Amino acid sequence: MRIWNGRIELETRGHADVLDLTAEVERLVAGWGIGSGQGTLFVPGSTAGLTTVEFEPGVVQDLRELLERLAPGGAAYHHDAAWGDGNGHAHLRAALIGPNLGFLVRDGRLVRGTWQQFVLCDFDNRPRRRRVLVQAIGTGHPEP
Repeated sequence: MRIWNGRIELETRGHADVLDLTAEVERLVAGWGIGSGQGTLFVPGSTAGLTTVEFEPGVVQDLRELLERLAPGGAAYHHDAAWGDGNGHAHLRAALIGPNLGFLVRDGRLVRGTWQQFVLCDFDNRPRRRRVLVQAIGTGHPEP
């Protein structure tokens, strides 16, 4: 078994910015030469999350609207009262989505559904530079 580590660096706009990570994760996995294994994506921080969606404008907007209903921006939050930074809603949205996402690799390829993309959701109330850590464990491709 081997362990591979990588990272994806992104600039976000904040305010429920949703970015597709799929191509970059596929590029990393292909470059590592994993035959079979599993891995995880992890975003450090408490105002961003990772999930899967069909990355198309309608679903992205539906996700934003759902999270606005669950943790509305501009509502009164104890976090904002304590810190005055106005991003209490971002912390709650990130807690709902979660900071990590698992994936499988089979025959050297990322396993995912046809319309399933890996996305980063940045809920903070300002643009951010985000880093997504990628780690996989598995076997390398067998030698021909």
